[in-house]
Amino acid sequence: MKKLSAVVLLLIAAAVVIWYVPVHAAVRPPKLEYQRLVLPNGLVVILHQDKSTPIVHVELWYHVGSKNEKPGRTGFAHFFEHMMFKGSRNVEPEQHTSIVASVGGQANAYTNEDTTVFWQTLPAQYLPLVLWMEADRMASLRIDEKTFVSEREVVKEERRMRIENPPFGLLNELISFNAYDVHPYKHPVIGSMTDLNAATINDVRDFYKTYYVPENATMMIVGDFETDTAVSLVNQYFGAVPKASSPVPRDIPQEPKHTKERRVTLEEPWPLPAVVVAYQVPYNGAPESYPMFVMSKTLSDGNTSRIYRKLVYESGLALTAFGTSSFLEQPGIFSAVALVNPGKSPDAVEKALIAEFDKLKTEGITDRELQRAKNQFARDYIVSRLSIKEKASQLGHAEVIQKDMASADGEFDTFQAVTLDDVKRVAQKYFVPEGRLVMRIMPRGGAK
Repeated sequence: MKKLSAVVLLLIAAAVVIWYVPVHAAVRPPKLEYQRLVLPNGLVVILHQDKSTPIVHVELWYHVGSKNEKPGRTGFAHFFEHMMFKGSRNVEPEQHTSIVASVGGQANAYTNEDTTVFWQTLPAQYLPLVLWMEADRMASLRIDEKTFVSEREVVKEERRMRIENPPFGLLNELISFNAYDVHPYKHPVIGSMTDLNAATINDVRDFYKTYYVPENATMMIVGDFETDTAVSLVNQYFGAVPKASSPVPRDIPQEPKHTKERRVTLEEPWPLPAVVVAYQVPYNGAPESYPMFVMSKTLSDGNTSRIYRKLVYESGLALTAFGTSSFLEQPGIFSAVALVNPGKSPDAVEKALIAEFDKLKTEGITDRELQRAKNQFARDYIVSRLSIKEKASQLGHAEVIQKDMASADGEFDTFQAVTLDDVKRVAQKYFVPEGRLVMRIMPRGGAK
């Protein structure tokens, strides 16, 4: 037998050492240094310098999402995201994005349950331009009848393409609608066709006057800028925007604690039955949300999760199985979904899903699963700070959703401190029969 070279022996030795080294979470990244200021009109501004590249990112968060909408008026927050690109006193319709693109930048926006966010990334020397444009549409948006009617049709078509036409596209809507009694999280962010058709231009104008005001906005400026210059520009362009005539309303109906299991059976024109098991979960940033996040990683995140392994690989009960955890500004839901394989029983699928939740209550998770979840979080935490856009998003989330800027850095240590006992305790509190929704969505005309 030939003798192994010294180099090969060293490589083997190194591999053995690596194999046996305990896997621990990554060392925390450097803290995000920032400055926070509040203008007299209420606008909050967060500044973080990053001079690694000569670009700047500006995000303007309006603290309004679908949860701020009233019954019969759903979809307004998302609809208004579209309207904000339809021109202001000094900027023509669609010109905002084209101006940003013409200098080599990007601009877009998104709406969710809690916020509407407008962002742009562009060469650093154009910071004055983008601040001026954002201030212009905050103060003087155009809302005319022709644009309103046209954009409403655009939103309706978006709803058809994203939700109504794809198979299982209505799934998330059905889960939310049946998981909540009174909280507006039960309504879809994009709104219903009925409510979109019923919307009037006066409704839209009232929405703008109520929520698109400085005291309901937070602006993140991240990238290559001089702080004194940026502060001066912010005051110059936004300082003159007047305060709202009345406080921003926060009268959001709160979901009561559920005291009885609810069971719902529906029919949809889908090729396979779907079984859903859902529970109430704490709000984003609550102490119990961190063990819950760890559980979601273990139970339902990806093809190696417990639910997928049990229902797809081991039993063959489901074609696919997954879970979603809605950690929002106010308490959300944790749902597990399985699409039933042909010839398999929805009863068996329901039993298997509930059994996985019950197993968390009685056995918790293993040391390896806990460390894996922490490592995944550390990876995501670090990766989410690679760009100035992602840094702005973390700062905005801390300020607007968690109302605690310290959480932008502090969450790393909070996650690493989660214990096995924490996971079991939180599972026992939330995964209870009286707080459970069991929903079956059967193919229309199929056997129940």
